[in-house]
Amino acid sequence: MRLALVTDAWHPQINGVVRTLTRLSEELARRGHEVRVFSPDLFMTVPCPGYSEIRLAMLPGRKLAGLIEAYGPDAIHIATEGPLGLAGRRYCLLRDLPFSSAFHTRFPEYIQARTGLPPAVGYAMLRRFHGASQSVMVATQSLQRELEARGFRRIVPWSRGVDTELFRPGPKAFPELARPVFLYVGRVAVEKNLQAFLDLELEGSKMVVGDGPQLELFRRTYPEIRFTGAKLGEELARHYAAGDVFVFPSRTDTFGLVQLEALASGLPVAAFPVPGPMDVVNGYGVGCLDEDLGRAARAALEIPPERCRAFALKFSWGNCAQQFLDNLRPIG
Repeated sequence: MRLALVTDAWHPQINGVVRTLTRLSEELARRGHEVRVFSPDLFMTVPCPGYSEIRLAMLPGRKLAGLIEAYGPDAIHIATEGPLGLAGRRYCLLRDLPFSSAFHTRFPEYIQARTGLPPAVGYAMLRRFHGASQSVMVATQSLQRELEARGFRRIVPWSRGVDTELFRPGPKAFPELARPVFLYVGRVAVEKNLQAFLDLELEGSKMVVGDGPQLELFRRTYPEIRFTGAKLGEELARHYAAGDVFVFPSRTDTFGLVQLEALASGLPVAAFPVPGPMDVVNGYGVGCLDEDLGRAARAALEIPPERCRAFALKFSWGNCAQQFLDNLRPIG
């Protein structure tokens, strides 16, 4: 099968969407499918307002149409709702072609955090965007129920995997840090609610791995906390393994792939009892969810690392890829 994957989120961006799409593409290729990624690097771009690290394709419609026509895909998947996603959607609608889409990111809440715009406005736009999709893929049951209550249709499940060879228990590096080490990995941005973690009074140390628009502000405000910037590959895995508890303060993530990466590294998860953490760790004995995030973090210290690792081994990218294939709507 020849798959056209249209996405506004791609390298060099570092986030869960990019990691998911990258591993998905690799797994599909391993199974003999051909995947062509149509991403911002193929177009003229401008910085995303308020998030200059992200580049957005500028007026991509005509060029994208030509690229897809030349490729001749058997199926089209639109991964994001940005300029490329909109152009891909328009291409399919003008030619009466079926396509699938995915709901990766709670943009209405992100926009509200930055501008104060009510989420209902954003969800109305997203409902229209995904309304033409033949299958809207979501990562969790709670998100599916929420979107259905908001009027979204044709929603199908698409879970996630984790690289358990890369992310694994290892030496507790950084001996200069007092134990226990409470770790956060992810974007350093307002929508991640990171300050809820930074303000906690916890014995030991805190470490933040990631980049984003608030990084320099937080480095100045919290000089006692280790901010490492973004890490990749084995270096990222080493930072995960060095922690004792993974603290996930976000209230808006649709899944939180970093939770699986932490669990595979032997770290229990501490989080708020919200969608994402409630779907990934709730009821499995590998994390603590509490509206008091500090209490959750301290309680998570009692969870055996071996239990976390065993739980993560159940999530494979192979299963993720097969579920994705089952959700596609082929052309013709």
